[in-house]
Amino acid sequence: MSISSISGFEFVSRVAAAENPPIGTWPEGSKGSTIYVSISVPRTGAYAVQGEDELKGWELAIEHINEGHELLRKISPKTKKGVLGKQIKAVVTDSGAKPNQAVQAHQRAITENKAVMLTGSTSSAVAVAANKLAQREHVLYLAGISGSNDTTGKDCVRYGFRQNFYGETAANAIGPVLVKQFGKNKKMAFMTPDYTYGHTVTKSVNDYLTKNAGWTQVTNQVSPLGAPDFSSYLLNIANSGAEVLINVNWGRDAVLSIQQAQKFGILDKMKLVVPYQIPFLAREVGNGLLAGVYAATDYWWTLEDKYPLAKMFNEAFVKKYGYHPEWGAENAYISFAHWARMVEEAGTFYPPAVIKTYEKGETIPSLVGDVKYRPEDHQCVRPVFIVKGKAPKEMKNKEDFWEVVETIPGEGLMQKPDAFGCKLGDYT
Repeated sequence: MSISSISGFEFVSRVAAAENPPIGTWPEGSKGSTIYVSISVPRTGAYAVQGEDELKGWELAIEHINEGHELLRKISPKTKKGVLGKQIKAVVTDSGAKPNQAVQAHQRAITENKAVMLTGSTSSAVAVAANKLAQREHVLYLAGISGSNDTTGKDCVRYGFRQNFYGETAANAIGPVLVKQFGKNKKMAFMTPDYTYGHTVTKSVNDYLTKNAGWTQVTNQVSPLGAPDFSSYLLNIANSGAEVLINVNWGRDAVLSIQQAQKFGILDKMKLVVPYQIPFLAREVGNGLLAGVYAATDYWWTLEDKYPLAKMFNEAFVKKYGYHPEWGAENAYISFAHWARMVEEAGTFYPPAVIKTYEKGETIPSLVGDVKYRPEDHQCVRPVFIVKGKAPKEMKNKEDFWEVVETIPGEGLMQKPDAFGCKLGDYT
């Protein structure tokens, strides 16, 4: 067969196969006309509501990649239909936000489906566990929602990438806003979920406010993920003398703890802050409890007024699902779109080649302007948005929960790549 009679992808693949021994699921996983990706996301448990939103973002991205949608091609110009002409199918499993459950599901997809990429997580404990699996199995992992500094810090891996914002960038974005609004030398109480996300976000926020504004942490109430009742923690907070309550809880835990704080009368005495915004929080909490509350976030749908690609994404999402996307869906969609771009640019699914394409650190489009991935830790350099909760009377429609009050470029929010102990590991 002459070179002219085979496709460009087939030629590149043959060259890659001739030059490189098999690794991970390559080349077996990309030999046919269809490739598989593994999505393990919480569909039950405390983070299920956020997991379903994430899943919709991945589903829409797969649909757009497979059909060569206009929005997808604005992010990945070389995409026609599929990734390198191959249609994507997803193996979707319920992680329950449990690391072991997620790892077992991904492992099955690697073994049985030769999955070429793994994704998922709303829990950073899951993201860290998936990172380790990805490195061991040499299959790329794209973090879903993961706010822990450790995901691209001390637990970073060569085979892992994260698009969304995280504890340190959230703290450095919201910190100045809190000081401006509430002043210096305030007493603060934290509510912290007892795992890597909670501990690192609380540390980053506490460090910023104590070092830059003289705030004092008077109590840090640490609770297990999925706690059914927060009464004992809230009683301690009520008696702490705090002026500001910083709630780092997430998912259903955030909803319950805020509702119970209101019943205890705490929200009448203290200002509430949500440093790492939770999809659907305002809707789930209800009763306008988040009016005037500040939060840092990855995305809010009204950003469509500023970013044309956000508007295209919102329109496609609303048409398919009937509501405006939350930031979990945004992160899922853009992570997939970036991966498709990197594979297309590499011209092969060979994992080290795809990784090295990310590591070029080139400026690429996202739904919220141009971004890039740092080669040293695989963290996306992207803006963080500060939102302020609206009172019911201020809402223009039933989904108008937040006002975007600040847009902070990512570069100045991030620690140095080695500050949190990132050592990426080997390509092979």
